[in-house]
Order: sequence, then structure tokens, then C-alpha cells
Amino acid sequence: MSLFEVEGWGLDKKVAKTAVFSSAKQEKKKAKKDAHKKLKSNNNDNKKRSLDDINDDDDDDKIEEQPLEPKKTQKDSKPKQQEKKQPQQKQKEQKQQQQQQQLIPTSTKLTPLQQKMMAKLSGSRFRWINEQLYTIKSQEALNLIKDQPELFDEYHKGFRSQVQSWPENPVDIFVSQIRIRGTTRNVNAPGGLPGIGPDKKVVIADMGCGEAQLAYDVEKFLKSVKNGGHGNNNNNKRQKFNSNARYGKNLKIDVHSFDLKKVNNKITVADIKNVPLPDESCTIVIFCLALMGTNFLDFIKEAYRLIAPRGELWIAEIKSRLSDEKGDEFINVLKKMGFFHKFTDDSNKMFTRFEFFKPPTEILEERKLKEDSRTKFIEDEKEIEKLEKKREVKPEGEWLLKPCIYKRR
Repeated sequence: MSLFEVEGWGLDKKVAKTAVFSSAKQEKKKAKKDAHKKLKSNNNDNKKRSLDDINDDDDDDKIEEQPLEPKKTQKDSKPKQQEKKQPQQKQKEQKQQQQQQQLIPTSTKLTPLQQKMMAKLSGSRFRWINEQLYTIKSQEALNLIKDQPELFDEYHKGFRSQVQSWPENPVDIFVSQIRIRGTTRNVNAPGGLPGIGPDKKVVIADMGCGEAQLAYDVEKFLKSVKNGGHGNNNNNKRQKFNSNARYGKNLKIDVHSFDLKKVNNKITVADIKNVPLPDESCTIVIFCLALMGTNFLDFIKEAYRLIAPRGELWIAEIKSRLSDEKGDEFINVLKKMGFFHKFTDDSNKMFTRFEFFKPPTEILEERKLKEDSRTKFIEDEKEIEKLEKKREVKPEGEWLLKPCIYKRR
């Protein structure tokens, strides 16, 4: 410290201190002003964004904007943003759930790995439904499908994928038989289709019809015949059958389709051991892979009731279900139930076809007269009684036709 001061001494230091002080003060004011401008700008931006969000939500409900994070300086906007955040989160969760539900059935939106996994899940689901239908009685199966109708659709979706790998679909073979016999022979003539009534109408009952493919294919065939064709798209075959077109022009065919669910208007829901048709009202009854359930011989009894004399029973069954290679035991059981065996076709590697017919009363009477001396007819009646007793002890689904159950993986 100086011993004495003279005015003017130390002026540079004072000026410097004052300059430093005023400069710091100006910077503080400027920073405060900039912060105020920034705050005002942020508020304007937030308002603009919230307005844009509202407009976007009105224009397109599918587009969602994330709410702005509240800042500490924005005391007024904080509670409003929190209120907006909750309903937006709920909407987002709901839309995510909807998107997940939409992705499940739409395999095109899945990755190859996901599609493969979905196919495995669908396959295991099909095998489970298939096992249920083969190991319970028909009435229980009807109740199952009534309670869970989606099982029917899942089963037939899996069944279609299975049949695609087969060399032939048995339904196509049956339709081909109807087409050929209907266009090359008169009704009720040898080799022709069996008819009934004065107009010789062919009446078919498709038992366990699935999606009524047979009814639709027969309908297309009849339209083709009326238009001068024969029901086949092959032009060479059409020319071959043109000479026989007169056989099919007056052909009349009715198809009654029965199954556990009404997929379309052609199907009548019924337990096929008891369908709503009069006695002897059909000329052909078809079971195309339909002898499912542990009481399938009840279906055969129902077929016998429905079929008119000289009418026919057509059956296609998986080869692995037969208890013997040719199906002899199966044929013998149906003989005991009153049918005559016409022929067996085991040329397909997947399934075997059988044809039976119901003899007229005069043939049964002739047979009885010829065999009365040996009392064979009475023995046959006893065989039927034995068959029924055997069924009471052990259902036919356990010994006559094995259930078609896929191996567990």
C-alpha cells in the first residue's frame, strides 16, 4: 500500500476493474436474454408440434407421434403432456395387439423361419383334431364341432395339404366314375348309374362330405353335359364321348351332402349314423375317407337303410387302416350286414376303393330258398348277432378299421 496517494495514480487499474465488471454484467444480461428467447422458441415449437400431432391423428388414426418430453422450465405444459401420454400409450398397446393378431393367419407377412414354425404348429394341430375324430363316437364328434366350429376348418385345411402330396384324390375318382358311367350307359343299364323312380333320377348321399367338393364337381359336370360336352376339359376326350352324348343329356343327379359343419349351402349338418332322408331314397351312398369314429358300422347300417334295392355303396379308405392287405375282413363284415361285394380297387398306394350293392328282395328270397337246406341263411343271422356282441365288447374302431393316427414327433 502507498504511503500517500496522488490523484490520477492507479487509474489504469480502476478503469480495468470497471471494464471487467461492466463486461461481465453485459454477458450475463445477454445470456439471460438468449435463454428467454430460447425458452420462447421452444414453447412455440412445442405448440406447433402438438398441433401437428392432433392434425396427424385426425387425418390418419394409424400414425402415432411420441409425446414431447416435458422440460423443467415448462411448468404449465407438464401436466397436459402427462395426460396425453396415458391415452396414447393405451392406443399404442391396442394397435400392437391388433397387428400381432393380423400377423398370425397371414403367412405372407412372416419370415421364412416363422412360416416354417407356423406350418409345424398347424400340422400338430391337424394331427390332434384328426386323432379326436377317429377315437370318439360320431355324436361326440358332432358335439365337439358344435362347441368349437373352428376345429372343422382347421382339420380340412390340414387335410387339403395332406392330399396335395397324394397321386390321386379319391373324390376325383368318384366324380370320374359318375361322369363315365353317366355318359356311356343309360341309367339302370348294365354298367350305367343306378336310378330311382319314373324319371330314373340318380340320388347320391355323400356322407362326411367335408367341403362338398363332390357336389360341386357333379354340378359342373351336369352343366357341361347340357352344353354339349361330357364334363371333362380335355378336348380329345370330349370328341371321344360326343358320340355317346345322348346318354347324358337327360341325366338327372341329386347330391345330398352331410357333415358336422355347414361350410356352404350344399351341406346339411348331421351325425351320419342318422341323416334326415327317407328309407330307400338314394341310389348311391358314398363314404370318401369318412368312416371315422369308433362306431362307423352304424354308418353302414344307415347306408343300408337309405339305399334303394340295386343301389350301390362306394367306399374309399386309407390302406393302413385295413386289418389285412386286401381288406377281406372288412368285406366279410359288410356282407354280414346285407351288402353284396362288387369289386375292390387297391391300385392306389394311399387308399383302397370298395363297391357294394344292395340286392333286391327277390334275390334275397332266391338265396334263402337255395340255402335253406344247409341253414346257411340262419347261420348268417347268427353271425350278425355275434358281430353285435363283439362290438359291445370292443368297438369296431379298434379291430376292423384301425384309427388313422399320425406318429408323434
